[in-house]
Formats: sequence, structure tokens, C-alpha cells
Amino acid sequence: MSHLLRSILSGSARPFFGSSLGRGAGCHPRLVLAVLIICGTLAYHYLGTTEYQNDFTRRTQRLAFATAQEEVALGLQSAPLMIREMGGQSRDAQGQAAVDRIGARLVQSTLARQTPYPFEFHLLADAQMINAFALPGGQIFITEALYRMLKSEDQLAGVLGHEIGHVVGRHSNEQMATTKLWSGLAQGVGVLLSDGQSNAGAHIAQMVANYRVMKFGRDDELESDALGVRFLIEAGYDPEAMIGVMEILAQAAKGNRQPEMLSTHPNPENRAEKIREIIAKYRK
Repeated sequence: MSHLLRSILSGSARPFFGSSLGRGAGCHPRLVLAVLIICGTLAYHYLGTTEYQNDFTRRTQRLAFATAQEEVALGLQSAPLMIREMGGQSRDAQGQAAVDRIGARLVQSTLARQTPYPFEFHLLADAQMINAFALPGGQIFITEALYRMLKSEDQLAGVLGHEIGHVVGRHSNEQMATTKLWSGLAQGVGVLLSDGQSNAGAHIAQMVANYRVMKFGRDDELESDALGVRFLIEAGYDPEAMIGVMEILAQAAKGNRQPEMLSTHPNPENRAEKIREIIAKYRK
């Protein structure tokens, strides 16, 4: 954010506007503040983030962190906390060895090996939470709860391939920029809709922003599924195994699932259908 923009947002650049806003123009202070917040948010998004053409996703992204090295540093800094919160590293040496071996095969057999990310794979001791996730920069995790439910090496490869997709897709980095954009826009619209007595306008604006961010999250999941299918095929695994993973997740979520539009993840059944379509395209 430029010095001028910071000055405007902090109110220290009043001479640039003269006295017309305060006396002659009749602009409501709330309108002025809302415009400043919205314009400042857009300016930061397009001037303070980095445009990146991603060879894996074939999309142009806007990233909060410009370099892969920054992502790696953030991931390495966050990893110890995530490991502690998930019960620490698993004591299952055989399981960890399988995760390492399959993860390495996926990386070395695909273009992921040409990225600057030092991929590391962790089996976590949490036996309750069915989960797998990736931090920016290549730190990838799977809990024992999910690991124990998988029925084959190909299914484990499907889970890890999906998470590798998040890393090379730079999804966390992109989400940081996207979340800041929509939060700022929601704040500006909330100020604009406020009547001084009720925060209903602000709540509605924030709700819409949250829906948009969750929609981006669901799109990222589908994109990572597609990359996972690609990686499995390139590494010699059966991509149909990812459908089996979706069936496991659907079964585990029965009776405890919120509507898809309120979730950062598409329903497993919908993901399975998309995966089938992607596999069919590869087999044409």
C-alpha cells in the first residue's frame, strides 16, 4: 500500500480534498469512508499482491506472497503448531514410511519435482479427526484417523496427490489474498449500508463475503482433485482410487454434514462425479 493511500485511509491527507467534502459538496461522511475503504481494498489487491500464471492450474492468480521461498518459510513456521494440535507425530513407523514412500513417488514422477517446494509428508497421531491438509510450501499431513480408513496404497496416493495439488496450485497463498479482498469489500459495504442504529447491513455484507470465500475454497478442492488424478496417472497409480476415498469421506460424514454452500469443501458425492469426468477425459 502506497504512502499516499495510507495517508488517505488514516485521515492525514485531508488537504488533497480541500474543504468541499466537509462544507460544500454535501457528501455524507459514511459514504466517503465507505468509498475510501473499498477503493483502498481494491488498490491493495491489485497493487499489493502479485499476479502469477500457474502452469499447473493454467490460471492467472493473485498471491499474497510473491515467492515460493516465502511460502516455504510460512509452512515451516506453522508446521510444529499443527503437529502439536494433531497429537504429535504418529508412532507408527511403518505407516510413516509408507506415507514418505508414496509421497516421494508422487513428487518424483510428476512435474511437482521441478518446483522449489521441499515436500515433507507427516503421519499425525490424531486418531479421531479424519483429515489431511497441506501448508504453503510443501508440508503435507494426514491423520491416523484417515490413514486407518484407507483400503489401499492407491487410495493413500490419492489423498497425498490431492494435497500436493493444493501446494503446487498455491491455493493457501491465493486464499490469503482473496480473503483480504472480500473482507475489505465487506467492511466498506457494511459502512455504506449502516444506518447508525443497526449493524444489519454489515452482517449481510460479511455473510456474502464469507459465501464468496467458501466458494473459492470449494473450487480449490475440485482443482486439487483434478491435479490429484493427473499425478496418480503419471506416478502409475489407479486414479479410480480417489473415488473410493470420496466414498469413505461420504460415509464418515453421514449425519454430520452441513449444506455444501456453507462449507469450504464440496460434498464427497459431487467430488466423486467430477473425478469420474476427469478420469474419462484422460482415457479418451
